[in-house]
Amino acid sequence: MTLRVMLVDDHRIVMDGLRMVVERESGWEVIGLATTGIEAVKMARRLSPDVIVMDVVMPDLNGIEATRQILAERPETKIIALSMHADRRYVREMLQAGVRGYLLKDCAAEELAQAIASAIRDQVWLSPSVAGVVVEDYTAPTPRADKDPYSAISQREREVLILVAEGHSTREIGELLHLSVKTIETHRRQAMEKLGLRTIAELTKFAIREGLVSLGSNSQSNRAPGASKRG
Repeated sequence: MTLRVMLVDDHRIVMDGLRMVVERESGWEVIGLATTGIEAVKMARRLSPDVIVMDVVMPDLNGIEATRQILAERPETKIIALSMHADRRYVREMLQAGVRGYLLKDCAAEELAQAIASAIRDQVWLSPSVAGVVVEDYTAPTPRADKDPYSAISQREREVLILVAEGHSTREIGELLHLSVKTIETHRRQAMEKLGLRTIAELTKFAIREGLVSLGSNSQSNRAPGASKRG
């Protein structure tokens, strides 16, 4: 039986390397490539992959939110997180979202096959430095009482918040989510009210501070004309 794998990353060179690793394994097949979080959610819905390798920081919805949405619809899918850094907040959020592994990009190629094999056995694979972060969190003298900073807002409000923080205009967000400008404005206002934010600048700072977007994820400044991914 063929293992159907989907790759999600906004860097083509990373995606090409991961694809080579997957396709050299007997019985494994790459069935889809996505470069944004929104594209990943739609593609997973359409292709029903067995395993998804998910970049954490991407434009148009990050890997954390994309993972939440995909697993809400298809809990049987195994998702493995991929990141450039073993950032404590990203690791914690992705594990809480339900990923079955967390790889660092500098060693992803050599570990990917092992991580996928572990995931399909319902085991969790962590890169060594990521495992260190998890153990550190778990063994901290004072239990961390971090609360999901945006648990009070809806899934759609989270999507809008992230896209606003990435630099998209209301019209662009409406086109991405297939909603009217008025609906987007309503979601944005409700999310900001619930989070106690008054301006777009405050919203952006909040999103960066909480790890919802990265400093380099502003879509308008990082995307070449006509491109669907960052370089």
